Amino acid sequence: MKKILSISMGSSSRDHMTVHEFLGEKFEISRIGYNADMEKVIQAYKDYDGKVDAFGVGGVEFYLGVGEKKYHFREVKHIRNAIKKSKAGDGNGIKGLLVQRAIVALEAKLNEEGKTLKGMKALKTNAVDRYVMAKALVDAGCDVTFGDFMFSLDLPIPVRSLRGVHILAATILPIVTKMPFKWFYPLGSAQDNPPVPKWEKYYNEAQILAGDFVSIRASMPDDLSGKIVLTNTTTAKNVEELRERGVHLLVTSTPRLEGRTFGTNVMEATLRAMIDKPDEQITEADFVDLIERIPLEPNIEVLNDA
Repeated sequence: MKKILSISMGSSSRDHMTVHEFLGEKFEISRIGYNADMEKVIQAYKDYDGKVDAFGVGGVEFYLGVGEKKYHFREVKHIRNAIKKSKAGDGNGIKGLLVQRAIVALEAKLNEEGKTLKGMKALKTNAVDRYVMAKALVDAGCDVTFGDFMFSLDLPIPVRSLRGVHILAATILPIVTKMPFKWFYPLGSAQDNPPVPKWEKYYNEAQILAGDFVSIRASMPDDLSGKIVLTNTTTAKNVEELRERGVHLLVTSTPRLEGRTFGTNVMEATLRAMIDKPDEQITEADFVDLIERIPLEPNIEVLNDA
């Protein structure tokens, strides 16, 4: 049995372990959160290196990709340097592939209801941390508001175009990526705090709420009736929170395994463990082949009637 371990800067309350079979091979998939303690995270990578087949790098990313540019986090390089033997994926290798499949599946589901993504208003909480999702929504014809200033910098400035996102990224990411990651993204116990409604105008006007679930949840209002949430990792508790608020559809780019959708970092690590090549030789074509053969499908749940 191959072992996949996601070591996360996130909250330990979201820890999970499951055994799942892909293409006839069993995988033990675990997630351990270290509550934003970077020193413990780096030590954990060193301790488990070579004892697991692949690491999912959780709660942080090696870099943010915006368009053709990559902005590498200086602090996260310490994680890369700690891993000598096991394979590792932070999600960047497959997130674009999985998001595209999720968008296609969502469009098909909406067509069943006599609807389409084209023209729908969407709120993308942060475009620079999941640019591939931001662009996919625009390409699908959605009218997207990008909330980077609001959700990361607490400034009431909506961004209305991908060009604006590019300018924003080029301006602030060279600075942000030199700072501690937790300044950019809520980590540890901050992920467990009850939602504090904010930016309600933008939540209310959007039909689709898209982005990292921790970001969506942090400021979401009590009433999300009829809305669609397009996101990544959700626990069973998260699903109930959304159901209680009246969300219509929950779409995650990864499948639900025993009540939890794991992050793209875990899925990428799993795929890397299945490919008989060193990390640096693995190509996008290798990922596409496995994603289609498994198949690794998005998860769509109807939480409430439309």
